[in-house]
Amino acid sequence: MVGRVPIIEQCTVSSGVNGDVTVERLSDYLVRNKNLVFPHRHNFYHFLLFTAGAGQHTIDFEAFEIEKWQIYFMSPGQIHTWSFEGEMQGYVVNFDKDLFKTLLINPDYLSLFSFFSGLVKDEVFVVDVDKREVVGNVLEKMLEYQGDKGIVSASLLYLFHLLESDKVRDSTFEANRYNHTLLRNFLQLIELNYRELRLPKDYAALLYITPNHLNALCRELLGMSAGEVIRDRVILEAKRLLVIRNFSIAEIAYELNFNDNSYFTKFFKKIEGLTPEEFRKKNYNYGK
Repeated sequence: MVGRVPIIEQCTVSSGVNGDVTVERLSDYLVRNKNLVFPHRHNFYHFLLFTAGAGQHTIDFEAFEIEKWQIYFMSPGQIHTWSFEGEMQGYVVNFDKDLFKTLLINPDYLSLFSFFSGLVKDEVFVVDVDKREVVGNVLEKMLEYQGDKGIVSASLLYLFHLLESDKVRDSTFEANRYNHTLLRNFLQLIELNYRELRLPKDYAALLYITPNHLNALCRELLGMSAGEVIRDRVILEAKRLLVIRNFSIAEIAYELNFNDNSYFTKFFKKIEGLTPEEFRKKNYNYGK
């Protein structure tokens, strides 16, 4: 059923010279996509930098007020919407999930950057003042050379490193690098298996650690148990499917591998305090 969820854009957005990666001024992008205000998801990576304008954008049901030099990253599958006010300026970059696989030895290279963690709290931030000129120059250069995939790809990687160094890291990050790597691997495994594997012990076995170790890791770095992390991913996908409104509750329950509709409804209500149908009605205008 996932394949039937509307994916509004392809990475070959029409203004781009290269199908694998497109760079565009936000004002031009909005002219071509002026009706793109309802909830939708992409099958490619997407990031947007605001340099002027106001309003709000939402990623996976977390809302953010727009401010100058705010940037947001999105991974394939996340759902978002926006509501802009005034004249919007900035840059939009869309690129295929396989763009760097032929350029880099490590196929999971993007996972090394915190803003591709899949956690919304890591994906939205404001560029520091002392980096803004350089970031703007890199994006302008990408626009100038967007017919050259090699230059654009190399510039994009440089931009990622520049922005990663810009983000404030906890002073204990280096000392806990192993734990952060382990957590990243856990989150990646959840993304691949959350429909089938629901117990911390299943993931602990895949990571070659004990369930107690995994729980301690999650509590230390995320402030929640491993079971809660898994549960939250299932709930997030349920919410994503519910706001699309193309599918019945029974279809969503089946897609998420629940034995029956009633069990899914009880699971959802226990976590959210609402039944799936109540959540759907409450969010009927999501993105409008």
